[in-house]
Amino acid sequence: MKKIGITGENGFIGSHLKNTINLSTEKYECIPFDRTYFEKAEKLQKFVTKCDIIVHLSGLNRHNDPNEIYNKNIALSQQIIDACEAVDAKPHIIFSSSTQEERDNPYGNSKKESRLRLEKWAKKNNAIFSGLIIPNVFGPFGNPYYNSVVATFCHQLTHDETPKIEVDSELKLIYINHLVKEILTVIDSKVDNGIQRIEIPHQYELKVSELFKILSGFKEDYFEKGIFPNLEKTVIRDLFNTFLCYIDFDKFFPFHLKLNTDDRGSFVETVKLNSGGQVSFSTTVPGITRGNHFHTRKAERFAVIQGKAKIEFRRIDSDKVFSFELDGSQPSFVDMPIWHTHNITNVGDDTLLTIFWISEHFDQKDMDTFFVEV
Repeated sequence: MKKIGITGENGFIGSHLKNTINLSTEKYECIPFDRTYFEKAEKLQKFVTKCDIIVHLSGLNRHNDPNEIYNKNIALSQQIIDACEAVDAKPHIIFSSSTQEERDNPYGNSKKESRLRLEKWAKKNNAIFSGLIIPNVFGPFGNPYYNSVVATFCHQLTHDETPKIEVDSELKLIYINHLVKEILTVIDSKVDNGIQRIEIPHQYELKVSELFKILSGFKEDYFEKGIFPNLEKTVIRDLFNTFLCYIDFDKFFPFHLKLNTDDRGSFVETVKLNSGGQVSFSTTVPGITRGNHFHTRKAERFAVIQGKAKIEFRRIDSDKVFSFELDGSQPSFVDMPIWHTHNITNVGDDTLLTIFWISEHFDQKDMDTFFVEV
């Protein structure tokens, strides 16, 4: 079992990496890290002695003072080096650098200088070092106005703000789940010693205007009408899963459907989509709860058409629970954002009838379903 420490484990990339590692407890043990370790040398030294591998992600992306970005990022990397040398620890250090290394700006310069210092430490101590050159990263839970333009646009479009395109540049993007897989490949690689400079390839190339058009389409079709986009292309799936996580859930759900009633009975359109997937239904007797699981890539809809239900979901690394009451007399749905464990409970006196849609056919060998109590 590999013992892995992640500096910046609560940040955008760090939280996704930690959550993914924790899905494989038979292979990995995540050594807890707290940012206060950088303030107390003995705690940082104790941390590095516990780790077989350290993924160094801590740092500043943006700051009002550009010099602070440079100085802070260099200082954090040097503290890792100093801690390892103080206790003669030689973990495999994996450092997240950036394609901005090739640009002459404080952030890019700080990343390059940090990488070179860590390389020097590895050579001196006959240790293993992997410097990752990473393109622009996007995905759920990134901070708007900080981590990426994708996060900023998603936040603005779901909060009645108007995005502005300052420069219609070409974006080279990688989705956070894919980046995590790349990092795990480096973690799992059998390297006895040496220094690696690894350029992580981007997945997608989009102009800012193209990105804006796609996300604006989500706002028009999904946000305003509840229509799912075609998720067959991975770039659309990844952008949609990102977009969904920026919605103000308390205000958006449950999404009420139009109930058409005449002397024949009732008719409700429950799922409008431009995608494939799988539709199913369930009956649930009073008092019973279904679910308590989450997905990392699948989009899913719960539509209640008969009976009374309570739907809950919670981001797996948060204590905040979102709870929604649905009644079949006014059919409505709640969609499940990825990395949120969710369930549905029959809280009425009669049988609950629910229609489910999920964006992929069920595959026993790749279920993308992880069980965690809400």
